[in-house]
Amino acid sequence: MFVKKNLWLFALLISISYSGLSQSVGNYDQHEAFAPIFYPAYGDEVRTAAGTPGSKYWQNEADYNIHATLDDVNHQISGNVQITYKNNSPESLPFLWLQLDQNIYKPDSRGEVTTPVEGSRYMNIGFSGGYAIQSVSVSYQGREQKIHYIINDTRMQIFLPEAMKGHGDSLKINIVYSFGIPEHGTDRMGRMETSYGWIYTIGQWYPRMCVYDNVLGWNALPYIGAGEFYLEYGNYDFTITTSSNQLVVASGELMNPSEVLTPDQMKRLDAARNSDKTVMIRSEGEVKNKSGRLSKSKLVWHFRCDHTRDVAFASSTAFIWDAARINLPDGKKSLAMSVYPIESASDSAWKRSTEFVKGAIEGYSSRWYPYPYPNAVNAAGNVAGMEYPGIVFCHASSRGRELWGVTSHEFGHTWFPMIVGSNERKYPWMDEGFNTFINSVANQDFNHGEFFRKPRYPERATRFFQPNSESIMTIPEVTNGRYLSVNAYEKPGMGLQLLRYDILGEERFDSAFRYYIRSWAFKHPTPWDFFHAMENGSGEDLSWFWRGWFINNWKFDVAVTNVEYQQGNPVNGALITIQNREKLPMPVTVEIKETGGKTGRVNLPVEIWQRGGEWKFLYPSTRTIESVTADPDKMLPDIDESNNVWKGN
Repeated sequence: MFVKKNLWLFALLISISYSGLSQSVGNYDQHEAFAPIFYPAYGDEVRTAAGTPGSKYWQNEADYNIHATLDDVNHQISGNVQITYKNNSPESLPFLWLQLDQNIYKPDSRGEVTTPVEGSRYMNIGFSGGYAIQSVSVSYQGREQKIHYIINDTRMQIFLPEAMKGHGDSLKINIVYSFGIPEHGTDRMGRMETSYGWIYTIGQWYPRMCVYDNVLGWNALPYIGAGEFYLEYGNYDFTITTSSNQLVVASGELMNPSEVLTPDQMKRLDAARNSDKTVMIRSEGEVKNKSGRLSKSKLVWHFRCDHTRDVAFASSTAFIWDAARINLPDGKKSLAMSVYPIESASDSAWKRSTEFVKGAIEGYSSRWYPYPYPNAVNAAGNVAGMEYPGIVFCHASSRGRELWGVTSHEFGHTWFPMIVGSNERKYPWMDEGFNTFINSVANQDFNHGEFFRKPRYPERATRFFQPNSESIMTIPEVTNGRYLSVNAYEKPGMGLQLLRYDILGEERFDSAFRYYIRSWAFKHPTPWDFFHAMENGSGEDLSWFWRGWFINNWKFDVAVTNVEYQQGNPVNGALITIQNREKLPMPVTVEIKETGGKTGRVNLPVEIWQRGGEWKFLYPSTRTIESVTADPDKMLPDIDESNNVWKGN
């Protein structure tokens, strides 16, 4: 009896399997979804097929020594920068490219003339500026000499008297410059007037090296606005000279606190370094009384930030300042700090900022990779939200859930792209999307989920697949402005959520994602490096998912189409048929409810769609089935929920 029963079951399963072969349904084509060739090239000694830097991986280095002055009367910055540039590539370089991002504020800049007439977030509002370059010289092999250079829009090309050699040759570039500070700096920097003075939030404030890599050579795309940055790593030593009533915070560590802070402020900072609760460094009363500053003609603020890709700063006479300790893995510490005006100082707003900074960074550090900087500063101003290493700018009017969200998001950028240095000009989803994903995890982690809201994936999916929606693999300036937040933030963020919760599971995803972060920390990955790393770290061929969700704009639509009982009797089991009516395959959970209250679930892997767009499976029912529901938890990006449920008579 045992043998006969199992032979019958085997024959039934075989018949069911063959009945599902090569079923063409709707738009689905298994040959396209599971095509065997995905990667454009094999791994090599620079970038391996395992998703890691190879034995001959290289990247160039840029160290910066900057001396700048903030003129808070005329709203200007003047300075000189010395860039020590090291060519680690195997190639000689006859010329170099630098970024002059402030030139976006010139009236004839590409960013200005390509702004739509209806405006945009990155438009220049009534300001004419840009870099004034006083001099450019190069020190090479012990000789300093002026050189020929061409400035085109937001780029400078320097022609060298003799080519830099490869494999470690270096030189120094010296530039003297100045520029006017825009009030509205394409929502990445600027200045805002408050009751007690201007707040300056300053980024892109010195000429910066373009990246030279083994993918494109020089990455010299112009700065137009929507696309952000791609930068080399190095060490920064910089000073900012201000009037004595200014308070400055910046990337990295303040090297001369006794020369710019009062003795009381230094004591309060020491207390904050040992406190999990927020400690006031400069109070609201001190701002109102215009006290808490040194009696000097000017102040020279000296900062250092090592192994980073950029630095930024904020300065104001109006700053309230508080701080608290950040507890990092392996017993290490950092310092969370917030600076904000009196107008923002309420218990439901910026008085919680340092708590938010501390909570976000501790969570990201323990889950993904340790925070690398000595300080983490949240500076209030008129920028909606912008990230730099060790310091972020968030809007002074933000409060509550909104302030948590923007603070968590901007500091999440520490991991993407400050630690994992992807090319934001071409692939914004590799920083914005990945960051959106880790933000969603942080929302669950912070303060017992105070600001967490469970997302409804089908609702979001309908927004992703509007008639004019585009592929994630679209550069920011080409992406329809209405869909930039979808393509750069939401859809890639949801893609990682699908990988974590539905495709790989949390443990395997987290392990593979950490493998990617560790492999490319302070290096320059491409999308293919990410895809390779996740596949090798998880042990899965995910080309079907990369192809459908990231490269193309494929939709997913699962439907429950039929239920029939074996020999017409529920106690013999039920054959349930589901279909995939769109181009993207996905694993599917099916929930079956029987009369009498019994509920069961079947988890079907993505491989069910390798034979076609229809799949039939046997469910061991014992009673009449009331309903069959595909994706009962609404965790899949299903564009049509109306066909997800089958109901019995």
